[in-house]
Amino acid sequence: MATVTEWIEGARPRTLPNAVAPVVAGVGATIQLGAFTWWQSLLALLVALALIIGVNFANDYSDGVRGTDADRVGPLRLVGSGAAAPKLVLTAALTCFGVAGVLGLVLVAATGRWWLLAMGAACILGAWFYTGGRKPYGYAGLGEVAVFIFFGLAAVLGTVYVQAGRISWEALGAAVAVGCFSMVVLVANNLRDIPTDRVAGKVTLAVRLGDAGTRRFYLVLIAVPYVVTVLLAVWHPWLLIALVTAPLLRTPVRVITGGGTGPGLIPVLKDTGLAMLAWSVLACVGLAVS
Repeated sequence: MATVTEWIEGARPRTLPNAVAPVVAGVGATIQLGAFTWWQSLLALLVALALIIGVNFANDYSDGVRGTDADRVGPLRLVGSGAAAPKLVLTAALTCFGVAGVLGLVLVAATGRWWLLAMGAACILGAWFYTGGRKPYGYAGLGEVAVFIFFGLAAVLGTVYVQAGRISWEALGAAVAVGCFSMVVLVANNLRDIPTDRVAGKVTLAVRLGDAGTRRFYLVLIAVPYVVTVLLAVWHPWLLIALVTAPLLRTPVRVITGGGTGPGLIPVLKDTGLAMLAWSVLACVGLAVS
């Protein structure tokens, strides 16, 4: 029987910035449009948190029963380590998806944006089939694309649209920036797991690109949010305050360019996630002030 601490670790709290950051960035764009509503933003945040915890448990279950996590380098996996029965982890995943679905339904019903139900259903299906089902797309190198879509475009633009009824160029720019940040976190994770994923037959984008190519891809992606910041600052100069988050990436970039491997890459995920969250908070402030 897994302990409470192990369940918390299994939920992978270091990934939570991937859920919080897009909503915060979306709030900034919503304020800029003059349409901010605090309780709608809160519901959007709870939906995002439930989804990411659900996908973490779903990945734990699916990878565990496939044997992908038999020789894992990263944080604890409940099924792969034998700490929890697969059915319990599956139940936890489905419960989180259910919570996300109910909260999303409440939000849509309250705002009348009914077509967003289709987007919500797509997010839940995308979360499950990342590593679940007979042909999971995460095993075919499409994980980064899904993260960009669901935790970038969908999360940011959904937060804006459900409140404002429209989106803006600022919202789209924030969505691209946060989406690239989220991709970077997954790229770092998959870079660490290249050796074990290759053996397990999990052909992630990192496996396809190889070690050197994945490191270059990380560096390209991490530059995108700051390019977006400078471009949007032409119309909203206050956005330049988000550039102060760049030094937070000094250590992750040093580890990536220095050839860090295995456990040495684990802090990269945390530091990159914190930089993403910090960027989103300051971008939110910049847009709100503008």
